[in-house]
Amino acid sequence: MIDFKNVKKAYPNGTMALKGIDLHVDDGEFVFICGHSGAGKSTIIKLLLREERISSGELIVNEYDLSKLSNYKVPQYRRKLGVVFQDFRLFPKKTVYENVAFAMEVIGTPRRDINKRVPSILRTVNLAGKEDSLPNEISGGEQQRVALARALANNPSIIIADEPTGNIDPKMSLEIMQLLLKINKLGKTVIVVTHEKGLVDYYQQRVVSLQNGRIVDDKVGGMYNEKV
Repeated sequence: MIDFKNVKKAYPNGTMALKGIDLHVDDGEFVFICGHSGAGKSTIIKLLLREERISSGELIVNEYDLSKLSNYKVPQYRRKLGVVFQDFRLFPKKTVYENVAFAMEVIGTPRRDINKRVPSILRTVNLAGKEDSLPNEISGGEQQRVALARALANNPSIIIADEPTGNIDPKMSLEIMQLLLKINKLGKTVIVVTHEKGLVDYYQQRVVSLQNGRIVDDKVGGMYNEKV
């Protein structure tokens, strides 16, 4: 569960990135967050990751009140999240298997559990057989699937995808979206931040539209109004 209540965010330079947004996302929902550059999309991600603190209001993610969350608890909180970035952020000298396993190693997951879980995740994202490949030996779409597998490694309840199709071709974009929908059907909450109208309109999920730091539209089965 994600709950923004009258959340405002001002940066030190005076920029008011969010101007009092109210947004509720239930467990297991699939939500597109859309808007042009400067609308507030990136700020929402930073707040959810607790890279930034809200200036006022209330932000609750599952049992965590992010306005009151102490710094030493942030790593524990982030384990509940899986994040997929536009630029993949893979380790170039680690294999596909090692990139996914690393997310589990850093939190002390036993090797036997890693050896059991990683192959299962790679099958989920259609990467069986690519375990020993390096990132530069696979396509951009496959690299994004590795990033998605890594986001799933620690069984998070929420997946946040930041422009996940921005660096791949249209065919691969559809494949990534199908995987995100598949993951959503497994019970994960999925938030996709994007400006790609074609994808948003095609999948007819809930669409939250931002403009100048405010939510100006929120529809289930909606379409992305590029004028927003």
